[in-house]
Amino acid sequence: MSQDSKLILIKELLENAETSLHSAKQMLSDLTGKESKSLFAKKAESVKTKEEEESEDEEKIVEGVFDGEKMIDDKDKTYPVPANYASKSKLVPGDVLKLTIGADGSFVYKQIGPVDRKKVIGILTYEDSQYQVISNGKIYKVLLASVTYHKAEIGDQLTLIVPEKGKSEWGAIENVIPKDISDLKTTGEF
Repeated sequence: MSQDSKLILIKELLENAETSLHSAKQMLSDLTGKESKSLFAKKAESVKTKEEEESEDEEKIVEGVFDGEKMIDDKDKTYPVPANYASKSKLVPGDVLKLTIGADGSFVYKQIGPVDRKKVIGILTYEDSQYQVISNGKIYKVLLASVTYHKAEIGDQLTLIVPEKGKSEWGAIENVIPKDISDLKTTGEF
C-alpha cells in the first residue's frame, strides 16, 4: 500500500470516528435529556448568565427630558448630561433621553425622541459668566463646551438650533458662519 493510500485511509477512519462519536453523544443526549457540551461552552454559558443577571439586577434605565443642561425625569429628579455629549449631539430643550445607569455607576445617554427644531442665525455674546446667542431680539444660552468645540468667538455669527415651538432659554450651536460670507442676513430664522 502506498503512502498516499495510507493517508486517504487514515483520513476516512478519522472522519468515521468523528461521525460515530457525534452519533454516540446525540444518543446519550436523547436518553438523559441533557446535552453534552464542551467545557468552554459550559463556561461561556455561565458567563452569559452572570452578565445577564448583572444587567437585569443592577442596571437602571431612566427616561427624561433635556432642559438645556440636564435631564429631568417624571419625578422631577435631575441627572447631569455631559456638556460634550449635549454639544456634539446638538441636544435642545425638549429632547427625550434614555439614561442607562450601569452596575459600575456609569451613565450612558441616548437621544430617543428629538423635539421639532428650527434654525436661527444669531451673534455670539458673553454676559454674566454665560455664553449667549442673540437672534431676532431673543437671547439663547449656549454651552461652553459647544462654543469651544466649534472654536467660536464673541461676535461670531452662528447657526443655532432651537425648539420649533414654545419658549426656550437654550439653543445648540450647529455651525459658525465664516466671516467672509457677507450675503447672509445678520439674524433670523431659515
